Amino acid sequence: MPIENIPEIYIKDQKESLDLFVYDFKMTSDVVKSKVNLGMNMFSFLQVGKKQVHFAGTSVSVNKEQSLLLKKGNWLWTELLDTDLVYNCKLFFFSEKILAEFLKKHSQSKNVVIEKPPYFIIKNDKYISSYLNSLSTIGNAPPIFMENLLAVKFEELMLYLLQKYGNKFEDYLHSLVISKSSPFKKIVESTIHSNLKLEEIAFLCHMSLSTFKRHFINVYNESPGKWLKDKRLQKAKETLAQGDLKPTDIYLDFGYNNLSNFSIAFKNKFGISPSEMQA
Repeated sequence: MPIENIPEIYIKDQKESLDLFVYDFKMTSDVVKSKVNLGMNMFSFLQVGKKQVHFAGTSVSVNKEQSLLLKKGNWLWTELLDTDLVYNCKLFFFSEKILAEFLKKHSQSKNVVIEKPPYFIIKNDKYISSYLNSLSTIGNAPPIFMENLLAVKFEELMLYLLQKYGNKFEDYLHSLVISKSSPFKKIVESTIHSNLKLEEIAFLCHMSLSTFKRHFINVYNESPGKWLKDKRLQKAKETLAQGDLKPTDIYLDFGYNNLSNFSIAFKNKFGISPSEMQA
């Protein structure tokens, strides 16, 4: 699957170096775990549909009741249609330069900010709805005015979210300008309870599949395929032992395409079938 460089693929004049950019993203079919290299931090205002994103070490799902602020970097995006036939999401990109200027002007924080999750969930409300309408309105403004208008709209939005979420949001903004790469082991071990493929995990680690496999063996002294299979089966066993879920509820979550393959792998490892765990 090709890697999409966003927002570059949406910008008509590739020679432009934009600090702020708005794009209306629409689609008419589901997209599952597309590879996205996000070149700028981005607000994703989901208006119609459902969205799930995987980043190094974490994942999050939202519907049209919520929006996301996402950190730049490599993501796996799943975007699903809801009852409507068109998925609709307004994207608002901003550069680190613009963010740093905003923080210098408005931030009161003197604390040392630790690394935060790469996303911030925003609950949609009447203000957000009104704000998105205003963004659509200025989309028809002449290009000569657009840069200044977007600068005003960006500051307005950030001030509102600071007022709404307080220190939690302010600390998150500071974390966006902390240059830290997520440790390899943190990313790998966060994918144990997931159905991500090796190629997708390698992408989140900013590695080719062959480089990822070599590095994995150096770190864990075992092939990634075998290591992940064993860890996921162990996690599946622990999940079934709790008694709340059945094998039919979890096999997809642990990377198996069908219940039969999951049952065979489980029995080969533990000597009993998944259903016997709950007998």
